[in-house]
Amino acid sequence: MNRSINLVYFAWVRERLGRDEETIRLGEEVGTIGDVLDILKARGTAYAEVLSDSEKLRFALDQDYGTAASTIGSARELAIFPPVTGG
Repeated sequence: MNRSINLVYFAWVRERLGRDEETIRLGEEVGTIGDVLDILKARGTAYAEVLSDSEKLRFALDQDYGTAASTIGSARELAIFPPVTGG
């Protein structure tokens, strides 16, 4: 069974990819955020560069924070963004 997930990009991730969101199809073998990142990195240089160091990124599945090891489950949205700073 194939499923889809909506990817939402923020801040410099969005700027470097040149898009703020997209929807991709996920095969049954895709179980974690890390698996999604691997699929995206294979799409080309821009993705590979932006997603090369997942420690520099933050993730949210259906608006709940996660890590590269987090299970996708039935999530419909994956947000990818840099750490939030402020003062």
